[in-house]
Order: sequence, then structure tokens, then C-alpha cells
Amino acid sequence: MLKITVVALIIFALAVLMTMTGRGGGNFYVLTLVLAGLPMHEAATTGQFVLFTTAGAAMFIFRKGKTLSVPLALILGVLTAGMAFVGGFVAHSFSGGELKMVFSILLALAGGAMLFTAEKTKKEPKQKWGYWNLRTDNEIYVVNLWIAAPFTMATGFFSGMVGVSGGSFLVPLMVLACGVPMRIAVGTASAMVAATAFAGFMGHALHGSFNPTWAIPIAVITVFGGMLGGKIALKTKPKYLKTLFAVTTLIAALLMILNSGIGK
Repeated sequence: MLKITVVALIIFALAVLMTMTGRGGGNFYVLTLVLAGLPMHEAATTGQFVLFTTAGAAMFIFRKGKTLSVPLALILGVLTAGMAFVGGFVAHSFSGGELKMVFSILLALAGGAMLFTAEKTKKEPKQKWGYWNLRTDNEIYVVNLWIAAPFTMATGFFSGMVGVSGGSFLVPLMVLACGVPMRIAVGTASAMVAATAFAGFMGHALHGSFNPTWAIPIAVITVFGGMLGGKIALKTKPKYLKTLFAVTTLIAALLMILNSGIGK
């Protein structure tokens, strides 16, 4: 019980930090659980369960703060969640070591994406097939569905397979490809992360890898981390934390690669 409590407190701290950037933190949750001794499949399932409850709590905070675009979250969220279920289901066709390597690659890509994410540029409305003009707080931003849809589906699939949220990819996607303001992207990503995590969790759970002894106590504690992180994010510019999280993500990728090598 002491071990679970310590892990829960670590994930609580991570939940606060990750929620502030709309990244969910599933990658760090899974890494923490693996380092705590859980098998990769159980760690992925537990990570998705904790991520769902944490992101769900943060979603209500962002919604209240008017930094969540419901239409955007619904369209991209459906694509992400559907592919996350498929990814979670087929994950059991791969060994734990293979999942760890995929996970490491995703972490490295996420770190690079956060490091090289450019600032949002103003985009004019486009009346073309495949472009969706959305208005939030009197500001119009353009969603390029030709880029957003396939990228979102791929993110959902691989995120569900290894038990992460995909938030590290969704925020840069919305800012760069869709022209969404950073605050709106962070808030909207929280809703999409929650949907992806739930779908991925169900895909994993169907194979019986759910461990309630670990998942439920940790989720109860970390849900408050999601709420706290959401409140702080409403008062903080996420771009100030971008470099920090990019570096920590790359460190997490390195740690998982080392863990995979030791496991062999």
C-alpha cells in the first residue's frame, strides 16, 4: 500500500504539470508505473484509466474558463477515440518490449514537436472543401481537415496502443495545422485526451489487464491534480512551460529505452 501511495503522489504532481499544457501526461504515468514494477500491459491499462479521470476533471475546469472548443473537440475527438480503441485492442498482439520501443519513439517525437512548435499565425477564413472555419471569442481560426483528420487518427491509434493520451501531438496539431490559439488548444486537448484515454482503456481492459488495486486509488488522488493543473493553466501562459516539458519528455524517452534494454 505504501508503494501505491508513493506512486500516486508522483503521478499527482505529474498530473498538475501535464494538465497545464493539455498533454494529459499518460506517457509519464505509464513510465512511472513501469518503473514501479508493473508489466507493460498493466501499466498501459492503468495509465489510461488514470488519464481518463484526470483529463475529465481538467476538462470541466477548462470548460468553465471558456478555453474549450466543443465543436473541435467533438470532431477530432471522435476520430481520436475510435482509433485509440483499435490501438488498445491490437496492442496485445505485441510484446511488452515492442510496446516499450514504440512508446519511446512516441516520446521522442513528442519532445521534438514541443521544442520546434512555432507560434500561431493569423489565418484568414477559407471557403473551400476540407477547411472548417470556427469562431471562438470573436476570433476565427481555420481547421485544415486534410491534415488534421489523418494526423489525429494516427495519433489516436498509436496513443491507444501504448497507453498514452496523444496530447503532446494534439496541441501542436491544433496550433500549427488549425491555427487555434494556444489556450484554446490546451483546453480542447483535455477533452480529446479524456476521450482517447477512455477508449484506449476499454481496448486494453477487454484483454483482462486492468488492475483495480493500483488504478482506483491512484485515480482518486490524481483527479485533484487535473483540477489543480487546469486552474493554474487558466492563469499561466503554456508557452513558458513548453521547453521544460519538451526536455522532460525526451528524458522520459531515454529512460524507457534504458528500461527496455534492462528488461531484455
